[in-house]
Amino acid sequence: MPADLVETAHKRLWAAAEDLDPNRIAGIVGELAEESGVAPLWDQVCVPVLGALSGWAASEIAVEHALSEGVRVGLDVHRRLSRRPYPPDGVLLAGAEQELHCLGLHALAAALREQGRGCLLLGPALPWVALAGAVQRTRPHTVVVWSQTPVTGRAYRLIRFAREFPSVRVLAAGPGWIEPLPAPITLLSGLVPAVRAC
Repeated sequence: MPADLVETAHKRLWAAAEDLDPNRIAGIVGELAEESGVAPLWDQVCVPVLGALSGWAASEIAVEHALSEGVRVGLDVHRRLSRRPYPPDGVLLAGAEQELHCLGLHALAAALREQGRGCLLLGPALPWVALAGAVQRTRPHTVVVWSQTPVTGRAYRLIRFAREFPSVRVLAAGPGWIEPLPAPITLLSGLVPAVRAC
């Protein structure tokens, strides 16, 4: 994205977030995704704006919630087919157990739809036993597990999960995975590599 467009997008998102207007945020996100694509939107606009909020002040928490909700909705409607269900294409996305944040997975799902691919997004805070049950039911070839913080990014749980399903490629996403992850588990370094890996 050109620098002037990025700067304008930052200002528009900030203004809508400060007005606590998630519908306007969703509209901006949808418009930018159509114009520039999900990966540039996510990397150059959404991540920096979300990262600029410390979340410590009570007023910032409300702004952060409005911003997160608007971004989530904008990403979720991007290229979604309304007439028929979108096939999961063998990719399952889930937030790690007790992980409440998974906007990165919404960005990945939108980027996959943009490429004409589908996925099954199960959202945040999926218990490991529920994830195992979903894998048994849907038989994906790839599972992406998101962790935002080291509290939820427990490498030993992901390793145990990968051993239970040796025929499934397990990918770790998000900044919460700080412990080393042994092969065959892959730690994704961003949205573009995640799209390629899926």
